[in-house]
Amino acid sequence: MGRQFFQGRIGQRDLRLEIMLGPERVIRGFVSKAEFEDEINAGGFLEYAEVHGNYYGTSLTYVNRLADEGKDVILEIDVQGAGWVRKRMPDALSIFIMPPSFEVLKARLMARGTEKPEDLEIRLGNARGEVMEYAHFDYVIINDEIFASARKLAAIIMAERQRRDRQTEAICDILDSFDVSKHYLPGE
Repeated sequence: MGRQFFQGRIGQRDLRLEIMLGPERVIRGFVSKAEFEDEINAGGFLEYAEVHGNYYGTSLTYVNRLADEGKDVILEIDVQGAGWVRKRMPDALSIFIMPPSFEVLKARLMARGTEKPEDLEIRLGNARGEVMEYAHFDYVIINDEIFASARKLAAIIMAERQRRDRQTEAICDILDSFDVSKHYLPGE
């Protein structure tokens, strides 16, 4: 899905949702290569990668802080990054956004016109292997129509919030309100 569309369609409507897209993840641009590597060695990244000579990473401290604030954090990352997240946070929910076909992916990337032909060729070659990683994800959204895909993503997020294990505190509070010893019952 397109980044601006994704943020506008879902992120702005849901205050509990924190979406971390490309620029928010790029730490290397703000620190030296040595500082970035020190942070890697210190375990400071939830996931990181070196792509075309640049480091990209997601701060573990930042993600944990957002989670502690009750936010749902969405990371737009590649399959390599998703693998790191699954290792570091086994309870993390993973959603694979899959193009409806190789031909559609190729047409979408060509229509963007953001890559040199040789880079596009490499990216499409990598896509063949990356798409097979879908089996390691909890959910798969086939992105054949962007509005429908956004609704599917929102539905997954809402359903996951309703899981019993994610509502333990609220459920306990409700159950406590049913405690007979705490309430006056007519006829007593």
